[in-house]
Amino acid sequence: MHWILLRGLTREQAHWGDFPDRLRQAFPDHRFHPVDFPGTGVHYREPCPATMTAIREKVQQQISHIPGPYSILALSMGGMVALDWAQHASEGEIQNLVLINTSSGFSPPWHRMRPAAWPRVVRLLARRELFDREADILRLTSNGKPDLPTMKHWYSIQRQRPVSLHNAWQQIRAAASYQPLNRRPLPDALLLASKRDRIVYWKCSEKLEQRWQWTLKVHPEAGHDLPLDDPQWVIEQVRHWLIV
Repeated sequence: MHWILLRGLTREQAHWGDFPDRLRQAFPDHRFHPVDFPGTGVHYREPCPATMTAIREKVQQQISHIPGPYSILALSMGGMVALDWAQHASEGEIQNLVLINTSSGFSPPWHRMRPAAWPRVVRLLARRELFDREADILRLTSNGKPDLPTMKHWYSIQRQRPVSLHNAWQQIRAAASYQPLNRRPLPDALLLASKRDRIVYWKCSEKLEQRWQWTLKVHPEAGHDLPLDDPQWVIEQVRHWLIV
C-alpha cells in the first residue's frame, strides 16, 4: 500500500521529523511518500496556486510515477488537499483517508482558524528574524515542552528552502476559500483532532464526522501538530482503524 503524506500551511516534508520513519517501522508492508506543495520544500522556488484544486493537481503530478491506488495521511491544509483529491478521484483510486486537524467550508471561519490565532499568524508571516519566527510557529502549533533541537531544525529548513511571503499568502487564500463538494468521497475516513488545538477548532473534524458518518478520535492534550506532540497515539489510531 502506498501512502501519500501531506503537511500543512507553509510546511514541507522535512517538518514531519522522524514521523515517516515511525510509520515505516509500524507498518513495514506499506510505503510512505512525503510530498511537498508548490512553493515549499523541494519546490520552494515555484509559485503556489491560490486554489486547493490547483494545488491538488500539482501534488498528483508529483506522484504520477507511484503506482496507485493510494492512501493519504494529511495534516491541516494537507487535509483539504486530500479531501479535494478524494472527491475528484476515479473509482478505487483512494483506498484510505486519514485527516488530522483539518477544516473545510462546512465549518464557520472562526472555527477554521480560531480568532486568537489570526493576529499571531499575520505577525509570524511578516516577521523577518527567522529563528524567532520558527520558534513562535512551534509554540503555536505544539503543546509540548519548548524543544530547542526542533526549533533549530525548523530554522535550518527555512534557511535552506525559504517559503516566500507571496506563496504563504497564496496558500492562505486557497485554504480560506476551500469548499468541498457535498458528496461523501469514501464510506469511511479517519478523522484525528486535538482538543487543545489553538489554530483549528476540533469541532471542524466533528462536523465532517457528523456529515458523512466517518470515524473521529480526539486527543485530549495535543496541539495542532498532533504527529509532533504524540506520534505514537496517531500510529495507534491508524493501526486500530485499519484493522477494524
